[in-house]
Amino acid sequence: MAHYAFLDENNIVTEVITGRDENELGIDWEAYYGEIRNQVCKRTSYNTSCNTHRNGGVPFRKNYAGIGYLYDEDIDGFISPRIFPSWLLDIDTGCWEAPEPYPNDGKEYYWDENNLSWEQI
Repeated sequence: MAHYAFLDENNIVTEVITGRDENELGIDWEAYYGEIRNQVCKRTSYNTSCNTHRNGGVPFRKNYAGIGYLYDEDIDGFISPRIFPSWLLDIDTGCWEAPEPYPNDGKEYYWDENNLSWEQI
């Protein structure tokens, strides 16, 4: 079983479906589903997040696509909507990162966008 994301004219994901495995029957399923819907269709990996495969496999297209995600052709990956205006995109992982690293002291924090810092909960 594979998953496929449909894109609008701005490369924004409008829907994600479960479909045929990418090699099943020798058919290019991205093209097949895209033609049926008259939309660009891109395969996405349910097990990929921040360019890491959760089961130790090969990551695919940076992140599992979600509705509202952007498909970036330059990095061949799906990017979630920006979390905060100050956060920056890591193009290697396809994930947003705070301008300051999360504290590694075992405590819980939330991002305070007004102060551009992590605040303890």
